Amino acid sequence: MRVSDYFKKDMFSGKTVFVTGGGSGINLGIAKNFAALGANIAICGRTQEKLDSAAEELRALGAQVHTEVADVRDFAALESAFAATRDALGPIHTLVAAAAGNFLCPAEQLSANGFKTVVDIDLLGSFNAARAAFDQLKETSGNIIFISAGMAMVPYAAQVHVGAAKAGIDNMMKTLALEWGRYGIRANSIIPGPIEGTEGMKRLAPGEAGKQLRRAVPLGRFGSTDEIGQAAVFLASPLADYISGTVLVVDGGQNLAGSGLFTQIISRELQKMAGK
Repeated sequence: MRVSDYFKKDMFSGKTVFVTGGGSGINLGIAKNFAALGANIAICGRTQEKLDSAAEELRALGAQVHTEVADVRDFAALESAFAATRDALGPIHTLVAAAAGNFLCPAEQLSANGFKTVVDIDLLGSFNAARAAFDQLKETSGNIIFISAGMAMVPYAAQVHVGAAKAGIDNMMKTLALEWGRYGIRANSIIPGPIEGTEGMKRLAPGEAGKQLRRAVPLGRFGSTDEIGQAAVFLASPLADYISGTVLVVDGGQNLAGSGLFTQIISRELQKMAGK
């Protein structure tokens, strides 16, 4: 299913979408869906080679593309990246704050630095992106889409660092929607469920663990990066002009089962890792 089959192919023509961490995975899938609908695309990340590869895929969809090497933990780097994007493509209309870090670790084994690293990338990085883009978003009456995660809603074993960061993102999103609404800026979050073929799923639920998790999803399958991209397109589109401060869960109903099975699966994976 292609997003261009359901939305006007020029819906985002002349508009600029900036995706942090847009070089791969879900984030690149989001960028591709905007590109298919005529948007100019800017992506940033820490590896130029990965950005170059992603840019080729985006240009193949007809998009004008700008890349910036930037670490979202570095506010000045993001300010510079957004200024360069404006020069190359025009002001930003949609910011997708998606850069993230994750790894499995029980709380009693997690170092303070490990906790801080994830919070800095996910939560601080998302704030840095929103704050650095504010002036351009105010100019365009634009919108922000934060990428959250299921552990923002319910606790997951070995994910205390990510859960804290993502819950913070969702609260921050609502606060920005409240404060920046007067400037015409909307803010929303997407919580993806298990997504097929991503590095996150390979790392968090490999092999048999992934098969068990798939069976636990009420729809009986994992999602695709396109399905998250389509949700982002909707939130950025005129169809969502009166939607702000909302968390959109796109997980096939996985959250309805709670975190118990995931905890069991992760516990078994950690035991396997400890036995190696």
